[in-house]
Amino acid sequence: MAKKYNTQMEAARKGIVTDELKIVSEKERKSESEILELVAQGKVIIPANINHKNINPHGIGKGLRTKINVNLGISKDCCNFEAEMRKVIKAVEMNAEAIMDLSCYGDTRAFRRKLVAECSAIIGTVPVYDAEGFLNKRIEEIKSQEFLKVIEAHAQDGVDFMTIHAGINKDSIKRFEKNPRLTNIVSRGGALIFRWIKATGNENPFYEYFDDILEIMRTYDVAMSLGDALRPGSINDATDASQIEELITLGELTKRAWRRDVQVMIEGPGHMPLNQIAANVLLEKKLCHEAPFYVLGPIVTDVAPGYDHITSAIGGAAAAAAGADFLCYVTPAEHLRLPTLDDMKEGIVAAKIAAHAADIAKGITNAEKWDYEMSLARKRLDWNKMFELALEPEKPRQYRKSSLPEEEDTCTMCGQMCAVRNMNRALESN
Repeated sequence: MAKKYNTQMEAARKGIVTDELKIVSEKERKSESEILELVAQGKVIIPANINHKNINPHGIGKGLRTKINVNLGISKDCCNFEAEMRKVIKAVEMNAEAIMDLSCYGDTRAFRRKLVAECSAIIGTVPVYDAEGFLNKRIEEIKSQEFLKVIEAHAQDGVDFMTIHAGINKDSIKRFEKNPRLTNIVSRGGALIFRWIKATGNENPFYEYFDDILEIMRTYDVAMSLGDALRPGSINDATDASQIEELITLGELTKRAWRRDVQVMIEGPGHMPLNQIAANVLLEKKLCHEAPFYVLGPIVTDVAPGYDHITSAIGGAAAAAAGADFLCYVTPAEHLRLPTLDDMKEGIVAAKIAAHAADIAKGITNAEKWDYEMSLARKRLDWNKMFELALEPEKPRQYRKSSLPEEEDTCTMCGQMCAVRNMNRALESN
């Protein structure tokens, strides 16, 4: 029997409970009717391309657990597909819900297809990164309609969401040029489109042909991640005119997408002082009609290269506690190099900590139960149970093994002065 819907949003609006929605309902411990209403309203998305056959679906949005995304992919300087696939395997093992392939060199399509075929996580891409290689042209030589061919190729290959930089246009560039920034445009996609507009004199094709792009998204049920081409690249530039003007445009584009039953999330700022984060989340939710918010960090200080997994985890926790729904991890190698496998692991752990801390603050179902169980294991000095419950068990096991105490029910920090042990014994003797 023919399917009676094209997208998850269309199905929800028709009252159809898809297989993917059933899975999300079970994972989130929310009723199908509740998830159905949120998807129909655009407040929750379930990215699931019809060609991604082995996907393990997740919901992203209001009232759901905060999800994380892992960026990877090859570049001209680091072109090792096997190494990136090892990262993919490890990221899935570490329960990353989404993986974005940012590859911009070599046979990107072969890698993308392999990724979709073998990976159950939600897969995202940024088509403008791939345009030069896919079309074998310099960015300035690419015609408007050719960008759409790249988007369609990614959709056909099965990616579940795409970053589409449709919010930057000729008007917003004028605004940007009238309001100079310290760090200009730091979005790779935004800078490419700026360069293309200045070279050709034409309107941004992702903005001009937005309705054509929506048709592609609708055909394959690809969720649109509206990219923040004018996001701040330093705390100095945060919450400026260019950023806010683009956000207003993204809100307008969101409504256009919803009219075609296309799922949407909004990408948010990369660098931002801690005291501005909650206000920015509120702005996004208001201007973009409560569409899910996907934040790239935010990095809360610019002075910690080598430790930006920490600066971003601080910002990510604050953003998600204020209502952001999806965190893009940042590794210690941010701004410095392509991340290694170990860098990726550090980034995932930091982002997962931020997401869980925010879920506790938001009152997400059963978030606090995990911490209760860990506290109970600590009270009982049950080391194996602590490791079993740990967000990442490998490092705590190594620490414990590397410095064993004389007595099993202590550690080498406090020994016989362990407060937990002494309180347990004192209370047991009463």
